[in-house]
Amino acid sequence: MSPDSLKASWLNRETEFSAFTNGPLLDFWQLREEGQFLGVDELPIHYVRFIHAKHHKAVVISPGRSESYVKYPEVAYDFYHLGFDVFIIDHRGQGRSGRMLADPQKGHVEKFTDYIDDFAKFIDLEVRDRHYLKCYALAHSMGGAILAGYLLRDNVTFDAAALCAPMIGVNLPMPHWLASFIVERAEPRRSVRNDYAVSTGKWQPLPYLINVLTHSQERYRRYLRYYADYPELRLGGPTYHWLRESFAIGKELVAKAGEIETPLMLLEASEEKVVSNRELQAFCQSRQKAQIGREEKLPLIIEGAHHEILFEIDALRAMALNAICDFFELY
Repeated sequence: MSPDSLKASWLNRETEFSAFTNGPLLDFWQLREEGQFLGVDELPIHYVRFIHAKHHKAVVISPGRSESYVKYPEVAYDFYHLGFDVFIIDHRGQGRSGRMLADPQKGHVEKFTDYIDDFAKFIDLEVRDRHYLKCYALAHSMGGAILAGYLLRDNVTFDAAALCAPMIGVNLPMPHWLASFIVERAEPRRSVRNDYAVSTGKWQPLPYLINVLTHSQERYRRYLRYYADYPELRLGGPTYHWLRESFAIGKELVAKAGEIETPLMLLEASEEKVVSNRELQAFCQSRQKAQIGREEKLPLIIEGAHHEILFEIDALRAMALNAICDFFELY
């Protein structure tokens, strides 16, 4: 399939979604190579790669909180057929990677830098020695915070990076000061700090009509299906300590946005209800103030999109993917 016909197919894939996922996408999934390594504290970190001898460029994907590479075949399929080798990591505490607490459904991390250290080792093991002519990074939500943290350390590996609805801040059901007060109160007692944050708990399937992730019924149905097929991938709410760590990384990223030298594209969902668009915009403003992002248009707002831009209805998803591809081609 030529790049042009592939991109044209993005606009009407949902109309034949079942045929696509059970045909070409299933065949593509058989090409995967799965691997694992030991991350921080010897925790097993799983990942997948799709590689072809004729490819000279790569994209590394950093998924969001609770996600696994098992959710990303469609995104991988599209980039692979545009000539990219594709690498996707399952972050610690989720997906097929190791969990840190007795309850495997708690979204937890001891230090946010553990995610970044794991990601750095992943790059060293899988990507760096392949010597691609061009290497790009694509991240979603929490994966965007992890990638941005990595880019503060390393400004040579990636030629450009796209952050979709990055988790610079979390959208909270209460004022930030109150949430900070609650997580700080929880911190000294280990049993509390490692418990589900207030109003969260084990994973529960939500009906499509009240989901805040995507307007695509087809992709949302597939998302629920992979949790039904692989119950071990389910992740519930975050712990208080995870929230504390995420608050800290968000603050640091806004303060240091101008120190990231890698060209960045940020995509913002106009109907965002999961991460904080206010914090995302503060990051962009901090970056522009430092005049690092002179050539960047930050952020690119995808009008009408929910949080999961890469899993939205065809028209919105195609808009985002075309913008990302055009951006990568500049570098």
